[in-house]
Amino acid sequence: TTILVVERIKKLKRKEEVGLRKDEIEVVSSSVSKPTDLPLILDVFTASAHGDFPKLRTFVEQNGASVSVPDVSGYYALQWASLNNFHDIAHYLIQHGADVNAKDNMQQTALHWAAVRGSTAAADVLVENGARVEAADVNGYRAVHVAAQYGQTGFLNRLVVKYHADFDVPDNDGRTPLHWAAYKGYADTIRLLLFRDASQGRQDKDGCTPLHWAALRGNAEACAVLVHAGTKDELMVKDNAGHTPVQLAYDKGHRHVAPFLSNQQRARSNYWKGKLCSGMVTDIGYAPILLCIIIFQMILFINSVIAAPDLKKITAVVGLWAWTALSLSAGALIMFYRCSSKDPGYIKRPGDLGTEGDTEDPLLNIDLNNSSVWMGNWSQLCPTCKIIRPVRSKHCPTCKRCVEQFDHHCPWISNCVGKRNKRDFFIFICLGTLTSSLSAVISVQSLVVFLVMDAVVLVAAMTLTITQASMIARNVTTNELANSSRYDYLRGPDGRFRNPYNHGCWKNCTDFLFLGYTNDDDIAWPPLQQGFFVNVQDPQSTAEDN
Repeated sequence: TTILVVERIKKLKRKEEVGLRKDEIEVVSSSVSKPTDLPLILDVFTASAHGDFPKLRTFVEQNGASVSVPDVSGYYALQWASLNNFHDIAHYLIQHGADVNAKDNMQQTALHWAAVRGSTAAADVLVENGARVEAADVNGYRAVHVAAQYGQTGFLNRLVVKYHADFDVPDNDGRTPLHWAAYKGYADTIRLLLFRDASQGRQDKDGCTPLHWAALRGNAEACAVLVHAGTKDELMVKDNAGHTPVQLAYDKGHRHVAPFLSNQQRARSNYWKGKLCSGMVTDIGYAPILLCIIIFQMILFINSVIAAPDLKKITAVVGLWAWTALSLSAGALIMFYRCSSKDPGYIKRPGDLGTEGDTEDPLLNIDLNNSSVWMGNWSQLCPTCKIIRPVRSKHCPTCKRCVEQFDHHCPWISNCVGKRNKRDFFIFICLGTLTSSLSAVISVQSLVVFLVMDAVVLVAAMTLTITQASMIARNVTTNELANSSRYDYLRGPDGRFRNPYNHGCWKNCTDFLFLGYTNDDDIAWPPLQQGFFVNVQDPQSTAEDN
């Protein structure tokens, strides 16, 4: 028999029945027998579920089977065809009398079932034949809610763009698709909804915002996306039990999420404390400190080595060596200024164009089947800048901008390192390494202060230079190495690390030195990694789907 799955929110008492807390969704289902290797096609329902068009036509045209009545569990053939994305069968069923808005015993339509697995082709057939996009089931779930619950970002975007579905509508409990995406931890779906200005501050009947739900489940990436795209208000909101997202995260023992939220709340809660401490460090960074160190070392080197009256006169060779070190130090200062002041590769935002911008929906004409354009990688959406950024770019929460070919944010230069200033940054650290090395050679042992400072700078600069040189030779960024497990384009078919941008050491290095960056256009992209393949399953094996 077909499985009926009921999703409900399990509510428990907190601290001797003082208030309510939110817990995980409980899925209740009956036992199910394993399907055989070869599906047994007995009726229009199994034929629709398995996409067996010839047998379906036999049942309908020769045996006179009806396609407008439900099975013994109350489910329709059109729902099974929509679930498994058999759009041709869905069209056939509609032509032969299937009601496109027929509801099962949970008041779900075929469009709800299509949303479970992101069956966009079937959804197109349904809506074009009169399916109501805003149809709600007994829980108030619309197709957009179901898509958010299952992380079907492409399906959700299609409903919004093509059929103008309301992406911020609440269900019977006051929860929007953003609440559900945050609860389930689907960061890409969250990005899409925030990109479209879904409300972060909306509270459900328990007083919870999407950030409350993400914190409750310990979804670190979801929390990060919500916090960086939001304001301090979402961090301070209390639910009906008087708990903030930070408190919920601590109560559930989420060690990675709770400190992050706590730090964000602390930085934004006290204006003057945040402005004088974390705010100043964030805006200015350590660049003034590094500048003072460089200038102090230059002055100390001149006064104590080159022009020191109490030391014996230096030879011409040593003098040339010393002035070379000083010249390199001056060059490092120039590159330091360039790194700090130069645009690292900020991607233009709609407000930066100097015009009213294009009124057309930026996601309307994206071809999801063209992997070189989209790749199904929804992390390219920036909910803060409201742009679709290139694959290797990243939003910097410190600079509050998206940076092309983002490497890292360096507090020592108070700027990001990206496509337009990475070569300057590499030259800067190389000059720093050479200057420290030459200075150490001709320094006298009595200058303890200079030697200690020079040694510290030398070790740091040399380590950074070697690391950056290694990554330049492989054409990979610091951000990509640190987050390689999160980026689908850095994984091969076997799931192991694969860098599609590596053109070989020689080309990587020459492009970087002569152009200042590497060209990412001539890349053979791998097949789409997610979101566009639907497995066909038996009606008896969908207990966790519907």
